Amino acid sequence: MNSQFEDCIAECLRCALACETCASSCLQEQDVKMMANCIRLDRDCADMCLLAATLMTRNSALSNAFCALCAKACRACGDECGKHEAEHCQKCSKACLACAQACEAMAA
Repeated sequence: MNSQFEDCIAECLRCALACETCASSCLQEQDVKMMANCIRLDRDCADMCLLAATLMTRNSALSNAFCALCAKACRACGDECGKHEAEHCQKCSKACLACAQACEAMAA
C-alpha cells in the first residue's frame, strides 16, 4: 500500500463503517421517512469511501479525482447527519467531516 495514502484510506474505511452503521440505525428509528435523506446519503457515502480506499490501495491514476468527489459526498452526508440528534448520526457526521478533510488533502 502506498504510504502517502494510508491516512486517507484509514479515514475512508472508518467513514464507510460509520455510514453503514448510521444507515442501519436510521432504519430502526420511529420516523424512518424523516431519515430517508440521511439513509440515502449514508449509503452513497459508504460506497464512495470504499471505492476511494480501493483506488488508493491500487495506486490508481484516478485516486486524486475520485477523492475530490468522495470529499463532496462526505461533506453532504456529514452535513445531513449533523442535523439529527441521534448518537449514530452525530458519530457519522464527525467521521464524514474528518474523511472529507483527508480526501480534500489527498486530492490537492
